[in-house]
Amino acid sequence: MSNLSQRDAFWTRVYEMARENRDVIVISADMGAPALDAIRRDLSAQFLNLGIAEQNAVVVGSGLALEGKTVFIYAIAPFVTLRCLEQIRVQNAMMKIPLTLVGVGAGFGYADSGPTHHMLEDLAVLRAFPAIEIDSISDGVMARAVAERSIKERRINYVRLDRQTLPDLYQPGQDFDDGLAVLRPSECGVALIGTGVMTHQALAVADEIAKKGGPKLGVIDLYRLPVNGQALVQAVKGLKRVATIEEHFLPGGLGSAVVEALSDRNAGVAVSRFGLPAEKGYCYQYGGREALRGWYGVSLPQLVEGVRRLL
Repeated sequence: MSNLSQRDAFWTRVYEMARENRDVIVISADMGAPALDAIRRDLSAQFLNLGIAEQNAVVVGSGLALEGKTVFIYAIAPFVTLRCLEQIRVQNAMMKIPLTLVGVGAGFGYADSGPTHHMLEDLAVLRAFPAIEIDSISDGVMARAVAERSIKERRINYVRLDRQTLPDLYQPGQDFDDGLAVLRPSECGVALIGTGVMTHQALAVADEIAKKGGPKLGVIDLYRLPVNGQALVQAVKGLKRVATIEEHFLPGGLGSAVVEALSDRNAGVAVSRFGLPAEKGYCYQYGGREALRGWYGVSLPQLVEGVRRLL
């Protein structure tokens, strides 16, 4: 396990590259982090704290990007995305101004801060915008690679980071160009597809089923949207069914993206979706992340039982 959270792995790599590239600018919406503090301290001319004013941050950042700067905007996930939709739509999706939006606390990352801080719609909303890529980070190695790619390519992207310190799934030097990776091959014709923190949940589900004498399920990490349809079709070749697992409302989320990509290419693979039923609405329950998942039916025991029924 890396001793860095995704957040600190990401900002550490930005810091390393910003020391060599004075055009890299970081805009914070009153956020802090150990690695971010190094940028604030050592590269003060490249750091702006605009306060809790995320819409203004997108406008200011887009103006700096127009002048040739490589800009990162950092805030809690729902506020750097949903609060700024009009600005993102006009400045970035329409005008194609390159900008990297960095949101921390995807899904139930801020479990006990209430529904205002839960980020359950970002994939559905942002993948509807042309020209924007979503990087749904699953470990620290990927976080560093995405930070580097965002500087080198000056693209329009949204980076969704988890607050937990999670085990690394990849080795340094991993090629992330395909937008997805087969972490475990399937021995039974069924694979689980996760994204972000739920890739770890998919691995845990596969482990639990195998420990109870069940078949060895495949696990796929889908970490970039829009989906690379060709790579996905290749990854599911020979499978009978895939099951998507997400900490996101079902309409428009990961499962929807997978269904669209496979259906559009006549892949002939059945898809089951495990996620948050929109009809349950927003969650005002407390008790930690797994408790909130349980309220929606996607805790680890519930997912294990659901997948076993599929099998």
